[in-house]
Amino acid sequence: QVQLTQSGGGLERPGNSLRVSCRASGRTSSMKVMAWFRQAPGKEREFVAAHRETDDRTFYGDPVKGRFTITRDFAKDTLDLQMTDLKVEDTGVYYCTLGWQATTVPTTYTYWGKGTLVTVSS
Repeated sequence: QVQLTQSGGGLERPGNSLRVSCRASGRTSSMKVMAWFRQAPGKEREFVAAHRETDDRTFYGDPVKGRFTITRDFAKDTLDLQMTDLKVEDTGVYYCTLGWQATTVPTTYTYWGKGTLVTVSS
């Protein structure tokens, strides 16, 4: 049984920073990609960032490039998403996910966290 436990998030003002974290537990060794997606009200789930273990590469969606950073800790089996220079349009529920391929398509990922709300508002 694989579980993804999320923490962090909350309410922050535009221009400020926020972090969300995800810890994986269970039989995760075969899945080499951890990623973050987000979903704003009334919108489809959107790719944020991913880390691929096989070559230690990171990938970012265009809206967050240069502002968001993901960090994978293999010892703790965690994936942190550090968000800086937050914008109102970053508001949404952020989901941690685990899969075999680094793609931007949500349906290619197998396991999902329950989601963490991030609200950016003045």
